[in-house]
Amino acid sequence: MEPSRLVLYTNRKSPPCRAVKLTARALGIELVEKEMTLLRGDKLMEEFLKVNPQQTIPVLDDGGIVITASHAITIYLVCKYGRDDGLYPSELVRRARVHTALHLEAGVIFSRLSFLFEPVIYSGKSYFHSDRIEHIRKAYRLLEDSLVDQYMVGESLTIADFSCISSIATLVGVVPLDESKFPKSTAWMRRMQELPYYEEANGTGALELAEFVLGKKEANASQFL
Repeated sequence: MEPSRLVLYTNRKSPPCRAVKLTARALGIELVEKEMTLLRGDKLMEEFLKVNPQQTIPVLDDGGIVITASHAITIYLVCKYGRDDGLYPSELVRRARVHTALHLEAGVIFSRLSFLFEPVIYSGKSYFHSDRIEHIRKAYRLLEDSLVDQYMVGESLTIADFSCISSIATLVGVVPLDESKFPKSTAWMRRMQELPYYEEANGTGALELAEFVLGKKEANASQFL
């Protein structure tokens, strides 16, 4: 099915938004991207509130059909517009494994990213608490142990890879990934970075978020000098 005018309310630094962009690029779908800041005074806010009163991104508007939350959006895009089920397998065991990886991303990797970043971004902290950094390294270990094949689920890409790389790509810019300890994760990241659309859809935004958080941390520290 050919897509109608697909509008994505997004922010290029947001990992969940980048997961949707990676999925759309893999499917060859053109999105009308509306960049949100979610700050007071955002010119798009009035329009956005009519679409999603919860004020969360990403949000997909497919000709009046509104889908919120990145995992739901990526599944919707593949099921409606994919030429096949490669990115979201119909075979039940593979689909269950995709869901397992999506839960790993949402429940562990992204939640620990937020746990590490939010005190610096919103509470003016000038340091990363050592316990929180250790939680990130434990998340790396869970990812490493999950990678028994080339990708998160077997030998081919799925939406699970897009979701996981969206968070991991930012985290490694703040808490480096030790290649000697996490060789499978390192190889998987390199594999993802070879995708022709990777840098535009994910790499640039991931780096921007990492640099923003590190810059915020330094700015917070300078207040006490």
